[in-house]
Amino acid sequence: MTLGQTDAIALSGLDGTPVVVEASVNPGIPGIDVVGLPDASVSESRKRIRAALSNLGVRLKAMRYTVSLSPGSVRKIGSGFDLAIATAVLGAEQVVDPDRTRGVVFCGELGLDGRILPVPGVLPTIVSGLRSGFTHFVVPAGCAEEAHVVPGAQIIPVASLAECAAWFGADMVPHPVEIARDRSTAHAQRPEVHDLAQVQGQDDARQALEIAAAGRHHLLMTGAPGAGKTLLAGCLPGILPPLDEDAAVEVLALASLAGTLSTRDVPPLPPFETPHHRTTTAAMLGSSRPNSVGVFSRAHHGVLFMDEAPEFSRDVLEALREPLESGWCRVSRSWGSVDLPSRFQLVMAANPCPCGMGATGSAGCRCTPRDRLRYRGRLSGPLLDRIDMRLEMLPVTAVDVHAAEPRESSAEVRRRVIAARTVQADRYAGMGWSTNGQAPGGWLRGEFRFAARETRVLDRALETGVLTMRGYDRVLRVATTIADLAGRERPGADELGTALLMRTQEA
Repeated sequence: MTLGQTDAIALSGLDGTPVVVEASVNPGIPGIDVVGLPDASVSESRKRIRAALSNLGVRLKAMRYTVSLSPGSVRKIGSGFDLAIATAVLGAEQVVDPDRTRGVVFCGELGLDGRILPVPGVLPTIVSGLRSGFTHFVVPAGCAEEAHVVPGAQIIPVASLAECAAWFGADMVPHPVEIARDRSTAHAQRPEVHDLAQVQGQDDARQALEIAAAGRHHLLMTGAPGAGKTLLAGCLPGILPPLDEDAAVEVLALASLAGTLSTRDVPPLPPFETPHHRTTTAAMLGSSRPNSVGVFSRAHHGVLFMDEAPEFSRDVLEALREPLESGWCRVSRSWGSVDLPSRFQLVMAANPCPCGMGATGSAGCRCTPRDRLRYRGRLSGPLLDRIDMRLEMLPVTAVDVHAAEPRESSAEVRRRVIAARTVQADRYAGMGWSTNGQAPGGWLRGEFRFAARETRVLDRALETGVLTMRGYDRVLRVATTIADLAGRERPGADELGTALLMRTQEA
């Protein structure tokens, strides 16, 4: 009995488990059995494989073909196992050399005509395979550019099953076929990025945005409609530094898993997600079905901007707590559980009241005090405690509109942000974090050894309940970023006072 063997990767989020695919031919009722906890799409591969092999000119014997996906305790999801199963069957039939297919990871869906169709998740498949010791990967030709993003992998792009078989020793000459491209999912459109030179007035808000960008701090902007909240948020991606190599690969891997990766996105910019306030909790968290990517994870290593924040459902707002604290979305569903990375920078915008005119004077506001309290209460205390900076924005005045002096551009601010990030990278080299927004408060207190006179205002705020201990640490983080932007070695009383003021403005 000849045993055909290939390898595949079973993805759970960005993590993958190596799967050994074995095929054998035995006497019995003709047919193909797939065992090893396959889902419906994997089980349906039997029909696609039989049709593709028939078009290849390979007629299966009137015997029982058994395909085993090991380990059997790991659920196998998706049509990406088609190519591995088909090649293992060809190895069992000795059409291809079964020794050459061992230790090679196969990923791709089969068309009935034998073409290899693109599948989502090729990039995380390769990353997981490399971590597990594999070096050679057979992928759909339509995913070749995506696959070559990962350094150190030997990529074998194939357009058809015949081409794959010929590569592994089959005595056949494959005919050229049109490379199948992914047309099932529209590529994500990046929102327009604005330049800070367009912002009129709002000097405090511009400073807060620069601090937020330099230290990856979360920001809440409250103000009347037209004050510039959305415009300022749209300027943030333009002043962020480029992603490092590891972060870029993670961002691309998530886009690959979501089916929204385009080769135009290489190298990727920091993501910028702007969900509508009616977006559901399942869409924000992801994994409503296996390996689906939610908005939180699509914003990983980038910005999540929630305009009209109080209008989001309470479930969505409270779901922010875990990713803001840990950088992960841990989702459990009936089909299983998955962890998706979600370390984003949160920017929220809100009106002062339901009608939005509360900041322009009582004459323009139609809301009762109870309406205002209920509206602001939609942002819970535990959520607000995780926001580093809260900014109260006043309406733009005619003086601001007609000011003659030129406004500083995003490019100029970006240079200062990159310089501050460089300081932070040197400070935190070899640690588990790289920016002030992630630095533990205990580490900052131990590193800078603040004198009692420097923290007197913070200590008082902590004693009177204005600050929680979490808020205390977040003030230290913002103060450290202010010092980095100013070129100082450590934050002092002035930086701590400024950071406290930026946190305790009424929101």
